[in-house]
Amino acid sequence: MEDKRNIQIIEWEHLDKKKFYVFGVAMTMMIRVSVYPFTLIRTRLQVQKGKSLYHGTFDAFIKILRADGVTGLYRGFLVNTFTLISGQCYVTTYELTRKFVADYSQSNTVKSLVAGGSASLVAQSITVPIDVVSQHLMMQRKGEKMGRFQVQGNPEGQGVVAFGQTKDIIRQILRADGLRGFYRGYVASLLTYIPNSAVWWPFYHFYAEQLSSLCPKECPHIVFQAISGPLAAATASILTNPMDVIRTRVQVEGKNSIILTFRQLMAEEGPWGLMKGLSARIISATPSTIVIVVGYESLKKLSLRPELVDSRHCYQRFTDCYKCFYQLQPEMTQRIYDKFVTQLQTSIQEEISEIKAEGNLEAVLNALDAIVEESKDCKEPAWRPSGIPEKDLRSAVVPYFLQQRDALQRRVQKQEAENRQLADAVLAGRRQVEELQLQGQARQQAWQALHREQKELVAVLREPE
Repeated sequence: MEDKRNIQIIEWEHLDKKKFYVFGVAMTMMIRVSVYPFTLIRTRLQVQKGKSLYHGTFDAFIKILRADGVTGLYRGFLVNTFTLISGQCYVTTYELTRKFVADYSQSNTVKSLVAGGSASLVAQSITVPIDVVSQHLMMQRKGEKMGRFQVQGNPEGQGVVAFGQTKDIIRQILRADGLRGFYRGYVASLLTYIPNSAVWWPFYHFYAEQLSSLCPKECPHIVFQAISGPLAAATASILTNPMDVIRTRVQVEGKNSIILTFRQLMAEEGPWGLMKGLSARIISATPSTIVIVVGYESLKKLSLRPELVDSRHCYQRFTDCYKCFYQLQPEMTQRIYDKFVTQLQTSIQEEISEIKAEGNLEAVLNALDAIVEESKDCKEPAWRPSGIPEKDLRSAVVPYFLQQRDALQRRVQKQEAENRQLADAVLAGRRQVEELQLQGQARQQAWQALHREQKELVAVLREPE
């Protein structure tokens, strides 16, 4: 995130796009509701001949309110809400163009100038047909006809413009000009809004930077940003109002030439005719610009990616530790912080690489990935800690102990079976030994008996001598 004179500039890559678009549509709708009455007044002031109907912004506001009520200030509003699409295209183009230009120039003025002009080119290509229809609806009033077309059966005194009147205007434009009628004044719109946008953004950043350098260090950024927005809007309105008057007349009165419209306006009302509706434009631009600036900056802060929000908090804590130095040298503090973070990240990456190399973590992580892949089809829920240490310990250790107990029981049973076999073998051996002893004794007795008999026989044979 770039920092210009202590003003933080949030770029496209820092944003959470989903939050950005959701919050952006809500913010844009709120702005349209608040400033649409002044847009209607500005359009009528620019189209009227001299001061035939209204003498100024306040006079127009009172007369429209008396004639048509509050709803009369919102004629064509429903059609105009379709420009919400172009609004999102505008901010997207602006942010993406800034990102693209950043590859060629780091000047914030150059990035804002090119991005603002490009964003208006894209937005006006979508907005012009909607503007043509809504402007003709704005011209519908009680009494005198102001525009080229008049809706049939327009009820006097009612300010709400129904979609039936929108269809009527669309049919009349098609009959009069064909499809080209919806892009009447397209070139004039580009010549109005491209310079307006291209001028607004650089002046906004210029005023913000100047006010930042003049204001006390304790002054919140949002204060001088809210002041810079209307100042930039007033500057851009003064520079581009002549072309805006010509654009409105070309689209509403059906003129085909910007040059002829300019000449006719100069002949009828002189140079001051080119500044018609300027006050209404500035009045509508001031509150809307404050809302846009405050809302857009807040929108971008709300849409920051979570990791960048954490990074901003870390930077805030870092600056709090060196508050005096930060107040004197904010840019130097930012560079020191960036250098410190870069070195810290490099050191952590090196330590991680060493741990991975020493512990062969690559193989372990691959094995874990394999386990994850194998467990995808497992329907049983995985173990999760309950938050109670005793319960978690039992749930983790008891299954292991039970497994060990079962293994030991199986080993004991196997050993007991082997012992029984050995005992049976020993008993069988003992029985065999006893049988052999009995056989030996029987043979000994038989041999002794035979020996006695032999002695007796020998004795008998020796007696005759």
